[in-house]
Amino acid sequence: MSIRKLERKDWGPFLDYLSKLCEGRQAEIGAESLALGDQVEARWLPLIGITFDPKDDLIEFALEGLDHLIHWPREVYIDEGNESITSLEIIDADGVRQIAKFKEPLMLPPPR
Repeated sequence: MSIRKLERKDWGPFLDYLSKLCEGRQAEIGAESLALGDQVEARWLPLIGITFDPKDDLIEFALEGLDHLIHWPREVYIDEGNESITSLEIIDADGVRQIAKFKEPLMLPPPR
């Protein structure tokens, strides 16, 4: 597995693409920081979609029964390998790490 940082200009298109791959898959959403410690907000809920709204500077994870909003994201990382994605990490303006783990890796289509 390798960690790759996404450029801000790629957030919207990548998250839209990823949203199509992950619909109905289960995800766990958590947050980590020195002030908060480790907290889990959602455990293995079906994922409806992931979006980036540049106007409001917001990333949204829509899960069944829960909307997880990340205001003022500053960095986005993907954990990928073997043509799959296992997690996303978003660091917000306060330095809080918001981590979305996928119960089953999201398989990427083969390169064209």
